[in-house]
Amino acid sequence: MAKHRLRRGNRLQFSTGGLLIAAGVGVGAFLLPVAPAAAEPITIPGIGTFEVPGVPPVPPVPSAPAPNPGPLPGPVPAPPAMPATHGAQALAAAESKIGSPYVWGATGPNSFDCSGLVQWAYKQVGISVPRTTYDQLNGGSPVDKGSLQPGDLVLFNGAEHVGLYAGNGTVVHAPTAGQPVKQSPLDSMPFYAARRY
Repeated sequence: MAKHRLRRGNRLQFSTGGLLIAAGVGVGAFLLPVAPAAAEPITIPGIGTFEVPGVPPVPPVPSAPAPNPGPLPGPVPAPPAMPATHGAQALAAAESKIGSPYVWGATGPNSFDCSGLVQWAYKQVGISVPRTTYDQLNGGSPVDKGSLQPGDLVLFNGAEHVGLYAGNGTVVHAPTAGQPVKQSPLDSMPFYAARRY
């Protein structure tokens, strides 16, 4: 076998089965792939084109327009309205009488006193409520002032007066002689108790 001597800075290169063998003084040996002469270029969109040996050519992907998913869905319908509570229905009946005259002892349909308005409003929705404020106080379920819902009975002045809570800190009531049925601030009278029928 022949001896070969390398000088500093010289390289010996030869191809062996697709590998390049390089040797140098004090460098060691490296095995690197050698690109065959017929490397096929590969293009990666957005990246670039590369020549990769031994990879068969990839047919280009036809550019097609993005599929149209169709029209966007319209607005989502609101859920069906919850049926109004009996209290809210009674309140609506009482509100329909705003402007009707106050007459002591009257129970409607054209004039009312305070407890007569409440009794009449609940009667319109099929609920029997006692006639006087004191009897109305003794019926129904107690409700805290902070938990009032539209249609709850609100009693004032030691249960001498009653109205229906209308929401937003107001009450619908038949106040007194000379004043028609109206809506007033809840705090315009001294709160005593509340009941829910």
